[in-house]
Amino acid sequence: ISAGGVALGAWPRVTMEASELWVGFVGAGRMAGGLVRGLLQAGKVPASNVLASAPSDKNLDAWRELGCRTTHCNLEVVYRSTLVFLATKPHILPGVLEEIRPAVGSQHIVVSLVAGVTIQTLQRLLPPGTKVLRIMPNLPCVVQAGAMVFSRGSNAGDEEAALLKSLLSSCGLCEEVPESYIDIHTGLSGSGVAYVYLFAEALAEGAVKMGMPGALASRIAAQTLLGAAKMLLETGEHPAKLRGDVCTPGGTTIYALHQLEKGALRATIMDAVEAATNRACDMAKD
Repeated sequence: ISAGGVALGAWPRVTMEASELWVGFVGAGRMAGGLVRGLLQAGKVPASNVLASAPSDKNLDAWRELGCRTTHCNLEVVYRSTLVFLATKPHILPGVLEEIRPAVGSQHIVVSLVAGVTIQTLQRLLPPGTKVLRIMPNLPCVVQAGAMVFSRGSNAGDEEAALLKSLLSSCGLCEEVPESYIDIHTGLSGSGVAYVYLFAEALAEGAVKMGMPGALASRIAAQTLLGAAKMLLETGEHPAKLRGDVCTPGGTTIYALHQLEKGALRATIMDAVEAATNRACDMAKD
């Protein structure tokens, strides 16, 4: 096998040992960059053990600044890594899988970040027996505050699932789920980040309308969302319980909530999650 004039067969195949993990990224976009920053900041993997590929240097410069190795050759990533993240655009993934298939062996763990591509499809396009997992991150992974879910294929066992969960927990919340939940996660959290930004924007604009400077209102809105989310996670209370704690009889909050109910906020958000989930399902069928 060769690529770019380099004899790939001469490269030693790497095996995974507990003390040293070699991680490759086929695709080096923003989400992949967010994951690698989490791994590096948590000390999960040294930068010298990370190799990323992309067609041009546009995205690779940032990886080199982190101390990672880079290449334009996808096959090199597979030959020099044991844990391989697939982070390409959905429409080019089949071609990439065809390209790397000859290099994928029993020592590899292949993890797909690619939206709309099922585990069944991945297993069909990779060699029989390949250990495949599928993850769905969201944008806050780039600041190590993501919400991720993952599912394993038929050949990935408890060891591979535990390894992936340990690594990804450095980028935020990470849960193993049935694959049928991945499209729901897309509607809830992948797209849900945009719903929250829209809400934060409206919250700040309400304060601007009442006379507060925009920059200050935006910072306070963001901190309000952060604090509310932190309380949900740390107390484990149902959102309705915490909402009730804020409401006092005849106070400001219940008047505000009445307006939100008149605008059907809850039903509209539920509809948004449903619409995004259905679209994610449709994309998987395309």
